[in-house]
Amino acid sequence: MAAPISADPIILIRHPAPDIDRRLCYGRLDVGLSAEGHGAIPGIVAELAAHVPARVWTSPALRCRLLAAAITEAHDLAPPEHDERLWEIDFGAWEGRAWDDLPRHEFDAWAADPVGNGPPGGEPGHALIARVRNFIAELSPGQAHIVVAHGGPLRLMPALLRGEAPDIFKRAPSFGVVQVVTRTA
Repeated sequence: MAAPISADPIILIRHPAPDIDRRLCYGRLDVGLSAEGHGAIPGIVAELAAHVPARVWTSPALRCRLLAAAITEAHDLAPPEHDERLWEIDFGAWEGRAWDDLPRHEFDAWAADPVGNGPPGGEPGHALIARVRNFIAELSPGQAHIVVAHGGPLRLMPALLRGEAPDIFKRAPSFGVVQVVTRTA
């Protein structure tokens, strides 16, 4: 087993490809991994060999938990810690519906101000930013961490870890991408 790295890096990983039609809106839907997603796990685990952390955190979603469990098992670490703040944004009434079938006026209102507006019955961007900021604030300094989460939280975390303003419009990392960010804030 590799020794934990001594700096204060946070290793961010987006879950591998989920088992759902990509034309469907899913945030809080608890879907597993596709065959492609399952196949990506060994490569992600191997990529982490040089970055064995003190702690592994995961969204409670199955698509994240499967990867987090494989990481902790492969590196003989404590089981991953599930944290509700790492869930994907809640799309409310849009969950499970085809993006193309969403009422245009609802989508346009959300797209015009995703920080201030949420989908019907869903979560506005400011709530996502607040819960991700809160999660980061509670990460123990001086320890390496792995965070397995979703595109929404992961598009915000690098900026928040560096003490910068998050950009909710930033492109989310691709499925299975590993990013190493050094906390400076």
